[in-house]
Amino acid sequence: MSNRLPPAWAKHLKTQPSARAVSPKVVAPKAQPKASPPRNQADDLLLRQALELQKAEQLPEAEELCLKVLARTPNHPLAFYILGTLGIGYDNEKALRYFARAVAEEPQNPYYHLSLGETYLKLSEFTPAIRHFQQALALKPDLVEALCALGNAYRAFDKGEMALPLFEKALKIDRDHPVARLGLPRALASLGRMDAAAVHLKEAIDRRIALPAAYNALVHTRKFTEEPPELAAILTELRETDHGSEGAAELHSAAGKVLNDLRRYKEAMDHFKKGNQARDQKFDLGSYRRWVDAMIETFTPELVASMAAYGDPSEVPVFVVGMPRSGTTLTEQICASHPDVHGAGELSKLRRMANAIGLKDSLDANLGKSVATITPELTKTLAAEHLAYLRERAPRALRIVDKMPHNFELVGLVGILFPNARIIHCRRDAIDNCISCFVLQFSEAHSYSGDLQTLGLYYREYDRLMRHWSKVLPGRIFENRYETLIENQEEQSRRLIDYLGLPWDDACLRFFDRDGSVNTFSRWQVRQPIYKSSVKRWKNYESEIQPLIESLGDLADV
Repeated sequence: MSNRLPPAWAKHLKTQPSARAVSPKVVAPKAQPKASPPRNQADDLLLRQALELQKAEQLPEAEELCLKVLARTPNHPLAFYILGTLGIGYDNEKALRYFARAVAEEPQNPYYHLSLGETYLKLSEFTPAIRHFQQALALKPDLVEALCALGNAYRAFDKGEMALPLFEKALKIDRDHPVARLGLPRALASLGRMDAAAVHLKEAIDRRIALPAAYNALVHTRKFTEEPPELAAILTELRETDHGSEGAAELHSAAGKVLNDLRRYKEAMDHFKKGNQARDQKFDLGSYRRWVDAMIETFTPELVASMAAYGDPSEVPVFVVGMPRSGTTLTEQICASHPDVHGAGELSKLRRMANAIGLKDSLDANLGKSVATITPELTKTLAAEHLAYLRERAPRALRIVDKMPHNFELVGLVGILFPNARIIHCRRDAIDNCISCFVLQFSEAHSYSGDLQTLGLYYREYDRLMRHWSKVLPGRIFENRYETLIENQEEQSRRLIDYLGLPWDDACLRFFDRDGSVNTFSRWQVRQPIYKSSVKRWKNYESEIQPLIESLGDLADV
């Protein structure tokens, strides 16, 4: 795993390390004890050791050294900062707290603002993220990492146009900076400007900057009808150059995408499998099953109905849920094309609330205890906070759509906090849905998708939980079938808008003309009119995916 600290971490240290303190004069060992290093120098030595331990992924040992520094030098900003880096990816809330303390102790340090902003961004808290990136740039205007981070924040906050000049400025400062090189074309792609994105990605490839990621992004800017020169180049990179496991996964994904477009399905699936093998992600299916068991046992129809009495009656929130690649982005785009609807993209706010309460990681009896902490007062507080968070994005919209697919796990919590919220469940042919997940490079949070058998068994757990939510909230969840939407776009779109309680608007039929950013894997597809080529796509791979079909069992429509 790469170092969690930014490249310029050493600039935070006030003194240079030395191997040991040297006594001003030579004395006999027994005549006088060895002099101790000055406290600030000793602190720096410990913090540098903590950094080395962090690089080696020995996080508890690194944390112990930082706490040792804080025990003798309270409020040491760099100790807080390194503690914050130890939480990234494991406990982002903890990281947030430590970075905030580092900023409070040393508010003129741009790197502390940068890391605090990046953590807010991971948590979809765009407003404070943007504020801290701007503060970092006020302190150090040429800080490329902060320019890129602010650009990524604007892109994620549906302000892609504001991201472009930031990446352009970053490239003027450092034309080979990999984050800037990829950030600019990603911002362009999010705005639907695929040709311009491709130009910048080809330049990155020519300069051999972030090569695997650049190739993977490039092949997703268009659909290929004839073999492009990039395919041979990608295959050459796989054969002749060691790009590491993550780079190999990106290149295999890129090759698979091109070969799939060319209808060379067996070759494509071979690359998709090799890409997932390179990433080697593991998923604990047994633990997940027990968690689903506990959710079903805890969130009964009676419990949700009784607790919903204290929720917020607002009709503003709309939650689009389902498996990834089930049509959630398409559904959001259709809804958000209505003048009274704002599409907010994939928000992590609900998951953060669930984590804070203890819903996501609790099992069995602990889950019941976590739910018991949701008092009427807490229900009102959480609902008001969530609504304010949504309102930041679109103060005047009548409906605001959160399309985080995995909120399907938290439908019971939605029912408690917002008894009048709309919940749209996107369903798709199970085999098609799983194949679409398998062939894409999802993050480690979707580690279930890297193995065909595990993916099918995970899908069964998702299906089991959604069937339970339908019993908990009867008649409340609108099931939006992907195949139905593809077959009759207008009829199903009208049903969607009617479910939202809004009058029909013809703009919803031209969702692909909608302005704004799209930041998911579907960014190319949703810029196109409805097409039917994804229906029963799995038949192209039938001989290669038997473990998936078998694990889906009766959910596989063969």
